[in-house]
Amino acid sequence: MQTLSIKKAVLAAVALLVLSFPSQGQTALTIDKALDIAEEHSPTLRSSHMSLDRYQQLLIAQKASLKSRFSLTLDPISYQKPRRFDNRVSTWYTNELFNSAGTFRVDQPILWTDGTISLVNTFGWQSNNTNQSGSEYKNKAFSNDLRLQLNQPIFTYNTRKMELKQIEFDYENANINYALQRLQTERQITNQFYTVYMAQNNLAISREELQNAQQSFDIIKNKVEADLSAKDELFQAELNLATARSTVEERQVSLENAKDNLKQMLGMDLNEDIIAYADIKITPVNINVEKAITHGLETRLELRQREIDCKLGEFEMTRVKALNEFKGDITLSFGLMGDNRHLEDIYQNPTQDPRVAISFNVPIFDWGEKKARIRAQKTAQKINELNFQNEKIDIELNIRQTIRSLENLRRQITIAEQNVKNAQLTYDLNLERYRNGDLTGMEMSQFQTQLSNKKISYSQTLINYKIELLNLKILSLYDFEKDIPLTPITNKIAAK
Repeated sequence: MQTLSIKKAVLAAVALLVLSFPSQGQTALTIDKALDIAEEHSPTLRSSHMSLDRYQQLLIAQKASLKSRFSLTLDPISYQKPRRFDNRVSTWYTNELFNSAGTFRVDQPILWTDGTISLVNTFGWQSNNTNQSGSEYKNKAFSNDLRLQLNQPIFTYNTRKMELKQIEFDYENANINYALQRLQTERQITNQFYTVYMAQNNLAISREELQNAQQSFDIIKNKVEADLSAKDELFQAELNLATARSTVEERQVSLENAKDNLKQMLGMDLNEDIIAYADIKITPVNINVEKAITHGLETRLELRQREIDCKLGEFEMTRVKALNEFKGDITLSFGLMGDNRHLEDIYQNPTQDPRVAISFNVPIFDWGEKKARIRAQKTAQKINELNFQNEKIDIELNIRQTIRSLENLRRQITIAEQNVKNAQLTYDLNLERYRNGDLTGMEMSQFQTQLSNKKISYSQTLINYKIELLNLKILSLYDFEKDIPLTPITNKIAAK
């Protein structure tokens, strides 16, 4: 009952502050509503979401690049009349050529082999006149070249497959960054929200202190006028009253600054007035240390990021090993060529056009470049592995420290409750002594300050417990208040 009465007293002080604010044009905020506003308007979250969307579009583009590509190249008109020398017969000739052509092409990348299979069809018409040594040769005909060809690299890594996997990792990493940013934003907004709440609470306490100072001033003023107290007591009461007014003004400024910081974080209009509503009463939570650590190590997204870094390091090692490597290319092609002055007879006498080509790139000497780059990349991979292990240690360490802090805060809350009760009783007793002239204004001011500080300390301890409980939820990805695992919102890698 005593604990409940103290909590009611704190909430009553905040309610007094709420009633003193004009309600018209004022936005009431709870922590849940603040988080909802941030989800839509927070500049930090919006930027993180844009980055996520960028990588999603890159993944969609990469997958689209693996599908068949259709292209059409048109050369409607081409005319030339050059003068050339024919080495075969050692004579000059003039060639007049007018043609029109178009090429339709279908290229299909092969993901599993990194090759490309293509179907190419070139259709055209030409008029060719050649004048050589007084003789004139003419030809007008349609032509069509249909060709199926395969280009396949050999003795090297699959670049297409690696690029696709790397973009998938980039997109997953962007998802993780977005989820982590949401958790970080929740922590930041919660801290700033309670900063506003405490500023409101402090202002309410300072106004209560101002009322008490005014009451004390009226008491001593009446006594001085009745020659029951010395004038120096009135001077002290005036000083206490002025100090109380100054404190109210100072805390009003602190409140407005805290509101502006919260509005900026939420992406709200700075001219919009807000007021924070919060229920800071707490229910002690029993926390299983081993469960928190185990769940954190199994689900923390930062660990997945370190795993992705290791995978990307393996990709980079593959690229480094491919520097100055022995590799080759195979080109296979089979074509069917036809030409005739009559379009319908274009394939009357077709000509087959098979082609086979194999080429190799044989490195000889690179002055140790490849070996040095491989050693450098191996060091980078060891660094990634070390970061992964350190991340696991940091997670366990932070969870342990947060749980210890929660246990300490629970004890502090009990002490703070008793301190508020004792300070209130002390103030009430000494107020009666002050009225009877047994205490000076200076001494009464000290009791008032003590009561105000104990109230502020109690409220801050409650808020610290709630914030530390949120920190544990983020660190372990487990909500011990609701006894459920926490699943950060991430988008699946399912770019259609």
